[in-house]
Amino acid sequence: MEATTERVAAAGVRRRTSSISLGKIGGRALLWIFLLVTAILIAFPVVVTFLSSLMSNLEITKGGKFFPSTLHFENYKEAWVQANFARFTWNSIFLSTTSTIGTLIVASMAAYVVDRMKFPGKSIYVAIQASTMFISIGAVVIRPQFELMVKLHMHTNLWGVALIQIAGHAYIFFILLSFLQGISRELDEAARIDGCSNGGIFWRIILPLMRPGLGVGALFTFCGAWNEYLRPLVFTMTNPKLQTLTVGLSYLRYGASAAVQTHYMLAGACLSILPLLVAYMIANKSFMQMTAGSLKG
Repeated sequence: MEATTERVAAAGVRRRTSSISLGKIGGRALLWIFLLVTAILIAFPVVVTFLSSLMSNLEITKGGKFFPSTLHFENYKEAWVQANFARFTWNSIFLSTTSTIGTLIVASMAAYVVDRMKFPGKSIYVAIQASTMFISIGAVVIRPQFELMVKLHMHTNLWGVALIQIAGHAYIFFILLSFLQGISRELDEAARIDGCSNGGIFWRIILPLMRPGLGVGALFTFCGAWNEYLRPLVFTMTNPKLQTLTVGLSYLRYGASAAVQTHYMLAGACLSILPLLVAYMIANKSFMQMTAGSLKG
Protein backbone atom coordinates (compact mmCIF):
# COMPACT_ATOMS: atom_id res chain seq x y z
CA MET A 1 0.00 0.00 0.00
CA GLU A 2 2.76 2.41 0.94
CA ALA A 3 4.66 1.59 -2.27
CA THR A 4 1.57 2.33 -4.34
CA THR A 5 1.11 5.66 -2.59
CA GLU A 6 4.74 6.57 -3.21
CA ARG A 7 4.43 5.70 -6.91
CA VAL A 8 1.31 7.86 -7.24
CA ALA A 9 3.03 10.75 -5.49
CA ALA A 10 6.12 10.38 -7.67
CA ALA A 11 3.96 10.35 -10.80
CA GLY A 12 2.22 13.53 -9.65
CA VAL A 13 5.55 15.24 -9.04
CA ARG A 14 6.77 14.22 -12.52
CA ARG A 15 3.59 15.58 -14.11
CA ARG A 16 3.93 18.89 -12.27
CA THR A 17 7.62 19.10 -13.18
CA SER A 18 6.91 18.38 -16.85
CA SER A 19 4.10 20.95 -16.94
CA ILE A 20 6.40 23.56 -15.37
CA SER A 21 9.14 22.74 -17.89
CA LEU A 22 6.69 23.01 -20.79
CA GLY A 23 5.47 26.30 -19.37
CA LYS A 24 9.01 27.66 -19.20
CA ILE A 25 9.78 26.51 -22.74
CA GLY A 26 6.56 28.08 -24.01
CA GLY A 27 7.29 31.33 -22.21
CA ARG A 28 10.81 31.51 -23.60
CA ALA A 29 9.55 30.71 -27.09
CA LEU A 30 7.02 33.55 -26.91
CA LEU A 31 9.71 35.89 -25.59
CA TRP A 32 12.08 35.02 -28.43
CA ILE A 33 9.33 35.43 -31.00
CA PHE A 34 8.46 38.85 -29.57
CA LEU A 35 12.12 39.93 -29.56
CA LEU A 36 12.60 38.66 -33.11
CA VAL A 37 9.56 40.53 -34.42
CA THR A 38 10.64 43.70 -32.59
CA ALA A 39 14.17 43.44 -34.01
CA ILE A 40 12.78 43.01 -37.52
CA LEU A 41 10.49 46.01 -37.17
CA ILE A 42 13.37 48.16 -35.90
CA ALA A 43 15.97 46.97 -38.40
CA PHE A 44 13.74 46.95 -41.49
CA PRO A 45 13.66 50.76 -42.05
CA VAL A 46 17.44 50.96 -41.56
CA VAL A 47 18.05 48.15 -44.06
CA VAL A 48 15.70 49.74 -46.60
CA THR A 49 17.42 53.11 -46.19
CA PHE A 50 20.86 51.57 -46.68
CA LEU A 51 19.84 49.59 -49.76
CA SER A 52 18.06 52.59 -51.24
CA SER A 53 21.13 54.76 -50.68
CA LEU A 54 22.99 52.48 -53.12
CA MET A 55 20.39 52.97 -55.88
CA SER A 56 20.22 55.61 -58.55
CA ASN A 57 17.75 58.44 -58.16
CA LEU A 58 15.66 57.12 -61.05
CA GLU A 59 15.52 53.64 -59.54
CA ILE A 60 14.30 55.05 -56.22
CA THR A 61 11.69 57.22 -57.95
CA LYS A 62 10.28 54.30 -59.93
CA GLY A 63 10.08 52.12 -56.81
CA GLY A 64 9.15 48.48 -56.71
CA LYS A 65 12.66 47.24 -55.93
CA PHE A 66 14.14 46.16 -52.64
CA PHE A 67 17.69 45.45 -53.82
CA PRO A 68 19.57 47.82 -56.12
CA SER A 69 20.32 46.56 -59.61
CA THR A 70 23.71 48.31 -59.49
CA LEU A 71 25.58 49.42 -56.38
CA HIS A 72 26.20 53.16 -56.53
CA PHE A 73 28.76 53.73 -53.78
CA GLU A 74 29.55 57.10 -55.35
CA ASN A 75 26.34 58.38 -53.72
CA TYR A 76 28.20 58.55 -50.42
CA LYS A 77 31.09 60.48 -51.93
CA GLU A 78 28.77 62.98 -53.59
CA ALA A 79 26.72 63.40 -50.41
CA TRP A 80 29.87 64.01 -48.38
CA VAL A 81 31.16 66.64 -50.81
CA GLN A 82 27.91 68.41 -51.72
CA ALA A 83 26.68 68.89 -48.17
CA ASN A 84 30.14 69.72 -46.77
CA PHE A 85 29.75 66.84 -44.33
CA ALA A 86 33.24 67.24 -42.90
CA ARG A 87 32.40 70.63 -41.38
CA PHE A 88 28.86 69.69 -40.36
CA THR A 89 30.05 66.45 -38.78
CA TRP A 90 32.61 68.34 -36.71
CA ASN A 91 29.91 70.79 -35.58
CA SER A 92 27.63 67.90 -34.57
CA ILE A 93 30.45 66.17 -32.70
CA PHE A 94 31.28 69.43 -30.89
CA LEU A 95 27.66 70.04 -29.89
CA SER A 96 26.99 66.45 -28.84
CA THR A 97 30.25 66.03 -26.92
CA THR A 98 29.94 69.38 -25.13
CA SER A 99 26.32 68.71 -24.22
CA THR A 100 27.12 65.20 -23.00
CA ILE A 101 30.06 66.19 -20.81
CA GLY A 102 28.23 69.18 -19.34
CA THR A 103 25.05 67.21 -18.70
CA LEU A 104 26.88 64.36 -16.96
CA ILE A 105 28.80 66.75 -14.71
CA VAL A 106 25.74 68.79 -13.71
CA ALA A 107 23.35 65.84 -13.38
CA SER A 108 25.78 63.65 -11.41
CA MET A 109 26.63 66.42 -8.94
CA ALA A 110 22.94 67.28 -8.50
CA ALA A 111 22.07 63.61 -7.94
CA TYR A 112 24.88 63.26 -5.36
CA VAL A 113 23.76 66.31 -3.41
CA VAL A 114 20.09 65.27 -3.42
CA ASP A 115 20.81 61.69 -2.37
CA ARG A 116 23.59 62.20 0.15
CA MET A 117 22.87 65.58 1.75
CA LYS A 118 20.06 67.28 3.61
CA PHE A 119 19.11 70.85 2.79
CA PRO A 120 15.93 72.94 2.98
CA GLY A 121 13.68 72.63 -0.03
CA LYS A 122 15.12 69.36 -1.32
CA SER A 123 11.69 67.92 -2.11
CA ILE A 124 10.78 71.16 -3.92
CA TYR A 125 13.97 70.94 -5.98
CA VAL A 126 13.20 67.35 -6.99
CA ALA A 127 9.65 68.36 -7.90
CA ILE A 128 10.98 71.21 -10.06
CA GLN A 129 13.36 68.80 -11.78
CA ALA A 130 10.45 66.47 -12.49
CA SER A 131 8.28 69.29 -13.78
CA THR A 132 10.93 70.39 -16.29
CA MET A 133 10.51 67.05 -18.05
CA PHE A 134 7.04 68.18 -19.13
CA ILE A 135 7.76 71.83 -19.94
CA SER A 136 9.90 71.53 -23.07
CA ILE A 137 7.25 71.05 -25.73
CA GLY A 138 9.18 71.60 -28.92
CA ALA A 139 8.96 74.86 -30.82
CA VAL A 140 6.90 76.60 -28.11
CA VAL A 141 9.99 77.23 -25.96
CA ILE A 142 12.34 78.20 -28.80
CA ARG A 143 11.56 81.92 -28.58
CA PRO A 144 12.17 82.40 -24.82
CA GLN A 145 15.31 80.27 -25.07
CA PHE A 146 16.57 82.34 -27.98
CA GLU A 147 15.80 85.63 -26.19
CA LEU A 148 17.69 84.39 -23.14
CA MET A 149 20.71 83.49 -25.27
CA VAL A 150 20.55 86.94 -26.92
CA LYS A 151 20.95 88.55 -23.51
CA LEU A 152 23.89 86.24 -22.83
CA HIS A 153 25.37 87.01 -26.30
CA MET A 154 25.31 83.30 -27.18
CA HIS A 155 22.63 83.34 -29.88
CA THR A 156 24.93 83.06 -32.90
CA ASN A 157 26.93 79.96 -32.00
CA LEU A 158 26.55 76.41 -30.79
CA TRP A 159 27.53 77.23 -27.20
CA GLY A 160 24.03 78.57 -26.62
CA VAL A 161 22.48 75.33 -27.95
CA ALA A 162 24.82 73.27 -25.77
CA LEU A 163 23.88 75.32 -22.69
CA ILE A 164 20.20 74.73 -23.36
CA GLN A 165 20.85 71.01 -23.80
CA ILE A 166 22.75 70.89 -20.50
CA ALA A 167 19.96 72.76 -18.72
CA GLY A 168 17.47 70.08 -19.75
CA HIS A 169 19.22 67.36 -17.73
CA ALA A 170 16.24 66.23 -15.62
CA TYR A 171 15.92 62.82 -17.28
CA ILE A 172 19.61 62.03 -16.77
CA PHE A 173 19.38 63.40 -13.22
CA PHE A 174 16.73 60.84 -12.26
CA ILE A 175 18.64 58.01 -13.95
CA LEU A 176 21.78 58.83 -11.96
CA LEU A 177 19.79 59.44 -8.77
CA SER A 178 18.21 55.98 -8.93
CA PHE A 179 21.62 54.45 -9.64
CA LEU A 180 23.27 56.40 -6.81
CA GLN A 181 20.69 55.17 -4.32
CA GLY A 182 22.04 51.65 -4.84
CA ILE A 183 25.56 52.62 -3.72
CA SER A 184 26.16 51.89 -0.05
CA ARG A 185 26.51 54.89 2.25
CA GLU A 186 29.07 52.97 4.30
CA LEU A 187 31.64 53.88 1.67
CA ASP A 188 31.00 57.57 2.41
CA GLU A 189 31.40 57.01 6.13
CA ALA A 190 34.65 55.09 5.67
CA ALA A 191 36.02 57.86 3.45
CA ARG A 192 35.07 60.56 5.97
CA ILE A 193 36.89 58.64 8.70
CA ASP A 194 39.99 58.81 6.48
CA GLY A 195 39.54 62.58 6.27
CA CYS A 196 37.95 62.82 2.82
CA SER A 197 35.68 65.79 2.11
CA ASN A 198 32.33 65.68 0.32
CA GLY A 199 33.99 66.72 -2.92
CA GLY A 200 36.68 64.08 -2.52
CA ILE A 201 34.08 61.40 -1.83
CA PHE A 202 32.21 62.36 -4.98
CA TRP A 203 35.20 62.50 -7.33
CA ARG A 204 37.24 59.61 -5.92
CA ILE A 205 34.59 57.12 -4.79
CA ILE A 206 31.08 57.84 -6.04
CA LEU A 207 31.89 58.93 -9.58
CA PRO A 208 33.95 55.81 -10.47
CA LEU A 209 31.17 53.58 -9.10
CA MET A 210 28.63 55.43 -11.24
CA ARG A 211 30.29 54.49 -14.54
CA PRO A 212 27.43 52.25 -15.76
CA GLY A 213 24.89 54.98 -15.03
CA LEU A 214 27.13 57.62 -16.59
CA GLY A 215 27.50 55.44 -19.69
CA VAL A 216 23.73 55.16 -20.10
CA GLY A 217 23.29 58.88 -19.49
CA ALA A 218 26.03 59.68 -22.00
CA LEU A 219 24.37 57.51 -24.63
CA PHE A 220 20.97 59.17 -24.24
CA THR A 221 22.42 62.68 -24.09
CA PHE A 222 24.72 62.20 -27.07
CA CYS A 223 21.94 60.76 -29.23
CA GLY A 224 19.53 63.52 -28.23
CA ALA A 225 22.03 66.27 -29.01
CA TRP A 226 23.09 64.61 -32.27
CA ASN A 227 19.49 64.37 -33.51
CA GLU A 228 18.61 67.93 -32.48
CA TYR A 229 17.44 69.90 -35.50
CA LEU A 230 15.35 72.95 -34.66
CA ARG A 231 17.62 74.70 -32.16
CA PRO A 232 20.83 74.39 -34.23
CA LEU A 233 18.87 75.66 -37.24
CA VAL A 234 17.58 78.74 -35.39
CA PHE A 235 20.85 79.58 -33.67
CA THR A 236 23.03 79.24 -36.79
CA MET A 237 20.87 80.99 -39.39
CA THR A 238 23.30 83.91 -39.53
CA ASN A 239 26.33 81.62 -39.62
CA PRO A 240 25.71 78.54 -41.83
CA LYS A 241 29.27 77.32 -41.23
CA LEU A 242 28.23 76.36 -37.70
CA GLN A 243 25.25 74.26 -38.73
CA THR A 244 25.09 70.64 -37.63
CA LEU A 245 24.78 67.49 -39.68
CA THR A 246 21.02 67.17 -39.24
CA VAL A 247 20.61 70.68 -40.64
CA GLY A 248 23.15 70.09 -43.41
CA LEU A 249 21.19 67.10 -44.71
CA SER A 250 18.58 69.51 -46.06
CA TYR A 251 21.16 70.81 -48.57
CA LEU A 252 21.07 67.44 -50.30
CA ARG A 253 17.38 67.59 -51.08
CA TYR A 254 17.73 69.53 -54.32
CA GLY A 255 20.55 69.64 -56.84
CA ALA A 256 21.81 72.45 -59.04
CA SER A 257 18.93 71.91 -61.48
CA ALA A 258 16.34 71.89 -58.65
CA ALA A 259 15.88 68.13 -59.09
CA VAL A 260 15.15 66.05 -56.02
CA GLN A 261 18.22 64.04 -54.95
CA THR A 262 16.67 61.28 -52.89
CA HIS A 263 19.66 58.97 -53.35
CA TYR A 264 22.05 61.56 -51.91
CA MET A 265 19.73 62.30 -48.99
CA LEU A 266 19.53 58.62 -48.08
CA ALA A 267 23.30 58.27 -48.35
CA GLY A 268 23.71 61.29 -46.10
CA ALA A 269 21.23 59.85 -43.62
CA CYS A 270 23.24 56.62 -43.47
CA LEU A 271 26.43 58.60 -42.85
CA SER A 272 24.77 60.53 -40.04
CA ILE A 273 23.77 57.27 -38.33
CA LEU A 274 27.35 55.97 -38.06
CA PRO A 275 28.43 58.15 -35.09
CA LEU A 276 25.34 57.04 -33.18
CA LEU A 277 26.26 53.40 -33.76
CA VAL A 278 29.79 54.08 -32.52
CA ALA A 279 28.40 55.83 -29.42
CA TYR A 280 26.11 52.88 -28.73
CA MET A 281 28.93 50.35 -29.08
CA ILE A 282 31.05 52.36 -26.65
CA ALA A 283 28.25 52.70 -24.08
CA ASN A 284 26.76 49.24 -24.65
CA LYS A 285 28.79 47.63 -21.86
CA SER A 286 27.65 50.25 -19.35
CA PHE A 287 24.06 49.88 -20.52
CA MET A 288 24.16 46.12 -20.02
CA GLN A 289 25.79 46.47 -16.60
CA MET A 290 23.11 48.88 -15.44
CA THR A 291 20.33 46.67 -16.82
CA ALA A 292 21.78 43.59 -15.11
CA GLY A 293 22.12 45.50 -11.84
CA SER A 294 18.51 46.68 -11.97
CA LEU A 295 17.27 43.15 -12.66
CA LYS A 296 19.36 41.79 -9.80
CA GLY A 297 18.06 44.45 -7.45
